[in-house]
Amino acid sequence: MKTLVAKDKFMPDHFLLEKDGRIATLTFNRPEKRNPLNEEIVLELESLLHQIRDDKDIRVLIFTGTGNTFSAGADLSQVKGITDPAERQRVFAPLGKRRVRLIGRVLHTLVNLEQLTIAAVNGYAAGGGWSLALGCDLRIAVEEAEFWFPEVDLGVPLSPASTSLVLAHVGPAVAKEMVIGCRRFKADELLTLGMLNRVVKKAELMPTVRELAQSMANKKPSAVAISKATINTLAMGQSVLRTDIFLERE
Repeated sequence: MKTLVAKDKFMPDHFLLEKDGRIATLTFNRPEKRNPLNEEIVLELESLLHQIRDDKDIRVLIFTGTGNTFSAGADLSQVKGITDPAERQRVFAPLGKRRVRLIGRVLHTLVNLEQLTIAAVNGYAAGGGWSLALGCDLRIAVEEAEFWFPEVDLGVPLSPASTSLVLAHVGPAVAKEMVIGCRRFKADELLTLGMLNRVVKKAELMPTVRELAQSMANKKPSAVAISKATINTLAMGQSVLRTDIFLERE
């Protein structure tokens, strides 16, 4: 397996991007900070997704994290130590609005990749981290994983892009409990709701994901891309079906 570097010598600071044949693995690599998302990190992720999108040799992308966290979502260092909920909302809301726009842009890129994407959720996924996992085509999580959206409790709405991903999997009642209620969901609950494909023991996560990735990498790329785009269009109402896909990834 080799580390990828873009043609402009861009080297990621917060992620590892590795390629093994037709399969690429993108890993959050800030375990000491619980793999957070701030403006710098989201922009870096966007650049990496563009690099993956343009690599015609990559057929499957595995997205995972280091340590015990997939991604803690927004970097909350600015509100650390503020215990009053109203004050936390006052401080975080202006920052959150900018991040909502950025994460929406990245989710659009992720969802519209022609390659199949698999989230290997190695721990809890919160806020934008949970959104990124939902933006992948398939999700396999460890038994102890937890998932939640804290945005409303922090005084900002969940982004429309993230909300559409939630609604693609569950009905309005569950979506409102998840988005507005900010409740934490266990992995086995989300498996029952159809938001996860499998739940496995921690030691089994990457072997299971890689076996699935290999089986998907052997399929005809154009058939995968067209099928994925059609399903996304029907499930999310997105205009992602493109006729030029018929001419690509043979």
